[in-house]
Amino acid sequence: MKNANILIIIPTYNERENIVLIVPEVRKVLPGVHILIVDDSSPDGTGACVEQMSAACDGLFLLTRPRKEGLGRAYISGFKWALERSYEFIFEMDADFSHAPGYLPDFMTAVDTADLVLGSRYLTGANVVNWPLSRLLISYGGNVYARLVTGLPVRDCTGGFKCFRRKVLESIDFDRISAAGYSFQIEMTWLAWKKGYRIKEIPIVFVDRKRGKSKMSTRIISEGLLLIWRLRVASLFLKK
Repeated sequence: MKNANILIIIPTYNERENIVLIVPEVRKVLPGVHILIVDDSSPDGTGACVEQMSAACDGLFLLTRPRKEGLGRAYISGFKWALERSYEFIFEMDADFSHAPGYLPDFMTAVDTADLVLGSRYLTGANVVNWPLSRLLISYGGNVYARLVTGLPVRDCTGGFKCFRRKVLESIDFDRISAAGYSFQIEMTWLAWKKGYRIKEIPIVFVDRKRGKSKMSTRIISEGLLLIWRLRVASLFLKK
């Protein structure tokens, strides 16, 4: 498989100190892979940093958005960019090393027999490092709740380390995606499941960021709780 057929999308907002480290680590694991940084006009100069790096790094691209609108909107911009080109495998990945580049080959092995591969924190317990207990309970409990309400048959509905086959993204109407924050992850996986695509989870260890600031907020949590029930209602009208 040619790594140039793979695109790794990394959304950023104030991730300058992480981006200079994550890009070379990804390229070490998958030499020649293409990387798209989707930057929401970070005031810390992340975009300018990526521009400088791209001059010496073939296959590194920058997509600048005018303002911060949420993780979901950033990924949708990246997906559209990818589908305008010839990529066959499109990844979601964080910039802060919570998604370790060393797992990328495991995704590529798993996608041989799947259409969507999810890096799961909860497939073999709770594999999260450096989170306070309160955040772990919210995340783990939220995933159990989402699974019970929506019927989505995955252990980690909210994780953001994913690999899509092109056909999955081509089948989704991005203009109808309602979630802008982290609940976007639930909605995308739910849509893939409802469309009958093969979903596989692989275990990962999630290590909380060492540099930069988390984007989690109570507003994002509230959005997720509302989305879960919208998907439950939508299930009454959509057949798997």
